[in-house]
Amino acid sequence: MKNPEPTSSHPQMSFELRSDHLAGYLRVDQIRTDTLTQLVAGWADPDTRDDVIEALDSLAAVVQGIRREGELDAAVEEIEGVASMDTARIEIDARTSGRLLRELDTMAHTLSRFNPKLLVPSHQQEGSAA
Repeated sequence: MKNPEPTSSHPQMSFELRSDHLAGYLRVDQIRTDTLTQLVAGWADPDTRDDVIEALDSLAAVVQGIRREGELDAAVEEIEGVASMDTARIEIDARTSGRLLRELDTMAHTLSRFNPKLLVPSHQQEGSAA
């Protein structure tokens, strides 16, 4: 099934509804890019290469096997530690936060159309109620 055309002006960091309007997606390509870049930097460093490879092999074993609760998170954290990876986050300026808020608001209204009580009031609504 082909992905629908993005509706965001910046699809690389956006909220999108799933085609059936029963769920949505948060897309943040920069986090994936940063993660892979940091992982490869750790792998390319001769001082940490063997530790990164060992941690990746451990993660592969967890992914391919029957995993116990918390085992996947622990394997990922091990890679993050040995590769000296940063927290998976990005900075968002005021313009981007406004765009994302509008996209998320549109998605939230669509997803809660059968149960509008699930919607959390906006800051504007909260301020006017006082």
